[in-house]
Amino acid sequence: MSVKESKPNLTVSQATDITGRLFGLTVSSVRPLPSYSDQNFHVVSSEGGQYVLKVMNSADSQNLPLLEVQTHTMNFLRQRGLPAQTAIPTATGQLMSLEEIDCGFGVQKYLVRLLTFLPGTTIVKVTCTLQLLYEAGRTAATMDTVLLQMEHPHLRALQRENFIWRLASVPLLEQFLPVLDGDPLQEVVKKVIEQFKTRVVPKLNSFRKCINHGDFNEQNILVEPDGPSSYRISGILDFGNMSSGYFVFELAITIMYMMIKRPRPLAVGAAVLAGWESVIPLNPEERDVLYLLVLSRFCQSLVLAHYTVLQQPENEEYLMVTARPGAQLLQLLWETGRDEVEKIWFSGAAEFIQNSLRTDRVNN
Repeated sequence: MSVKESKPNLTVSQATDITGRLFGLTVSSVRPLPSYSDQNFHVVSSEGGQYVLKVMNSADSQNLPLLEVQTHTMNFLRQRGLPAQTAIPTATGQLMSLEEIDCGFGVQKYLVRLLTFLPGTTIVKVTCTLQLLYEAGRTAATMDTVLLQMEHPHLRALQRENFIWRLASVPLLEQFLPVLDGDPLQEVVKKVIEQFKTRVVPKLNSFRKCINHGDFNEQNILVEPDGPSSYRISGILDFGNMSSGYFVFELAITIMYMMIKRPRPLAVGAAVLAGWESVIPLNPEERDVLYLLVLSRFCQSLVLAHYTVLQQPENEEYLMVTARPGAQLLQLLWETGRDEVEKIWFSGAAEFIQNSLRTDRVNN
């Protein structure tokens, strides 16, 4: 089944009916929200609540153990002080419901959840200070640390060996490389894949394991004003890319996405790294591959976005929202080179921490 055929395509009327029937709410308004492979709606009830109706694609809807873990994870993090969405029970007390719906390709089964609606603006839309980037790194590290404590009977579902968005799956990009035919970056992507196979894969046992959110990106982090000129993180969205992984993978993913649409993108990594290492300092093996892992995530974003656009041309604007600026950043990182980028990141992180300590001493 193609990506296009598995993605739900409910009408507003269908979304309204499902929300009322499953969750007992009287709907006053429903509007579609952007989505990659699933379908999301912003729902406002007459009772005054705001929610997100999330309809999973029919392919992922078949993996109920994985979806149970994802749903449990959101609640687990929320209970421990992290601003994740949580699932609202149906009228019968279930956190998920598998529904048979015809979206134009015959009746298929789609898993439906109603999630809390978190206030805030996506982090990509605000002026991102170094302090906010530090908080993004710290929050990502805290999240992965907290998830080490999580127990669930279906945790094995997070292994996801061939999940294409898992950072360990970078070698699988080779099968999609024809989508970049004629693009000068195709050669860069090929070289990154080869380096990943020779420099990352043999070292996997040296990296500390954890559960990765896997998509801590500029669209999935919400912020709210915290004073006249600063922001705080108010929401963590979309746990669909969760998988078993490594701490350094989450850090690389966070740095990559925080670079999007920033005026000084190379400096971003220093602040994110400083925040991350305030919770989990990197070991030497992890430091050695960080630059390559950030390059690798840029390659995943570029290749898979181009591939998915072929499946969903009508959704091109949203699918390429990260890949378009990301292509320029991939080129910038590659041309700047490992030595210079690592100097900016590691020296910058150390300087950020020293400045913070000096500020603390002055204030105290």
